[in-house]
Order: sequence, then C-alpha cells, then structure tokens
Amino acid sequence: MQWLLRQLDVGRDPAEVRRARHWARAQLDAGPGGPDRDQADTLVLLVSELVTNAVVHTARPAVLRLGLAVPEGAGAEGGRRIAAVRLEVVDVSSRAPVRRSASGEDTGGRGLELVELLADRWGWQYEADGKRIWCELDCADRAAAGAVTGAQETAGVSDIPDMNRSSEPSGAPGASGGGKVPARY
Repeated sequence: MQWLLRQLDVGRDPAEVRRARHWARAQLDAGPGGPDRDQADTLVLLVSELVTNAVVHTARPAVLRLGLAVPEGAGAEGGRRIAAVRLEVVDVSSRAPVRRSASGEDTGGRGLELVELLADRWGWQYEADGKRIWCELDCADRAAAGAVTGAQETAGVSDIPDMNRSSEPSGAPGASGGGKVPARY
C-alpha cells in the first residue's frame, strides 16, 4: 500500500475548524478514485469533530494530517482508487480524550461518540509533546466488500505509516501508549 500524506496546521481559533473542513474536502476531491460523496461527507464530519475537540479543549494550535491509502500498482489513468483514509489530529495537551454522555438538551459532548459510530477504526496515543487522535475510514466499495468483521476492524493498521514526522512507514500507530477510548468510563 502506498500512502499519500498531507498536513494542515490549525490555529487555536475555533473558526479554524471551518478552514480545516474546506481543506479536507479539497484534498478528498482533488483527483479521480477518491472516496465517494457519502464517504467524503463522513470524512469531513470526522475532521470537524476531531479538530473541534483539539481546538476547544486545548485552546492551542493543532495539526491535521490526512493519509490516503492507494494500492500498489494502481494505475494513474483513473484506475487509482483510494482504499482507505486516515485522519489524525495532533495537539499539545497530554490529557486523554474522554467520551462524554450528552443528554438530549446538551449542545456538545457528542464528538467522540460520532467518531466511534462513523469511523471503521479509531484510537489515540500519547506523543512527546501531547497526543494524537486518529480515525480511519475504509473507502472500498462497501457493497462489494461486505460487512466488516471483527478481524477486519484491526487489519491494516500496522501498514499505516507514522504520519507524525515523515511520509515513510515507521511502525504501527498506537504502539507507543494510549489506546482506544473505552465506550464508558
């Protein structure tokens, strides 16, 4: 699998969430073989939730990373199909993410619940100067691929490069601590 990696620095102003959504949409729509419209909408919503969490809960800048998985040997003449998309948001807070239980009247507190429901995989880990929260969406034709099984939910994670420092694969994300956020605390 070949990974195409892109990165956006996000300021601490909550208005930056809108800019991150527009940037992500432009990256996803940049060429043929990308996610379908529904998948792109889901990915933009995931960007919005992850970036909002980072900016609102830390009041500091963050980094949004977008990784596009392209199968080896995929042709460039329209046959280049994105197999998966990985989103990462790195912030400077060492506080672990907390999934809240929002009531019907609450205006916030549903971000991580949405990530859990919409992404095929997600998790977080501590970084040297904070933490990284990531999620992945498989973009293959879901009807042809069938339902995701429990074994498939973690498959492929070790193939994804560490998007923290370079575009070269450097081990399995999540291996450095942290972990998937439990459904309830």
